[in-house]
Amino acid sequence: MAPLPLTWGPGHDLAGVMEMLDLSSALSDVPPLRGSASWPHHEYVKGWGVFGLPFDSGHVLALRVFPENCFSPYRTLWHRDPGGSWSIHVDGPRLDTACPRYYGAACDHTGHARIGLTWTGPATLRVTMDSPSLDWTLTAHATRLLGLLNGISAALPLATWRPRLLVHARERLARALGMGDLQLSGTMPSGHTGTLMPQRMYFVDDSHATLDGADLGRPVRLTENPRIGDVPLPARGVLAIGQAAWEILDPAEYRRTRAETARDLAVPGEGGP
Repeated sequence: MAPLPLTWGPGHDLAGVMEMLDLSSALSDVPPLRGSASWPHHEYVKGWGVFGLPFDSGHVLALRVFPENCFSPYRTLWHRDPGGSWSIHVDGPRLDTACPRYYGAACDHTGHARIGLTWTGPATLRVTMDSPSLDWTLTAHATRLLGLLNGISAALPLATWRPRLLVHARERLARALGMGDLQLSGTMPSGHTGTLMPQRMYFVDDSHATLDGADLGRPVRLTENPRIGDVPLPARGVLAIGQAAWEILDPAEYRRTRAETARDLAVPGEGGP
């Protein structure tokens, strides 16, 4: 993806300065790409989304926008209710090639929905969904410190995500930034072993959402990370750009699904069988 256009302006956060973002230019209309993982014997996704956003009502929302992956492009909306029940709604051709492939075993509901994305400002996004009815607006921002760390992270090669020591160092850094006990590598509810590799992260402290007409309240920073299965999401609102890779769990199933989606979908950049 192209580098994000950045300017500077006054603010009131960690370093007293906030980075003014133009996420809209970088993330709008990213073309779909069907590719293959850089790591052997892995499947992958690449794109962006809201890593997680907890509200003071006990609800949690998350968004995934992956125009590039092994199968076909998709968007997903994740929702956890105050009772801890997770749902994943998929705007894409198949549930088994989207987020439910890895997280569906921890959900009480997975299904299809129409998910709309509209950038109403350089860093303000409106997310809508038809069923259940969702209207969600959020604004991302970054401090000077986070901007500096994002620049370093973007410059590091993908190979730096393989050593556990370097992954743990990133997790400690996320904890220092208020994201809680975040784990970027581990076992998904499906049994896939994977690594989440955010290249750039931005805070989301300004948001409003209604779900089936109910106001979800204000964004909040939790003392304990929300979890889907055993996988923790950030304790505060975070928008992330990057990728993830999982070891292929069943090579025969992977080859079969790749073949099926190749027949069903015609997108540029076909990356092999």
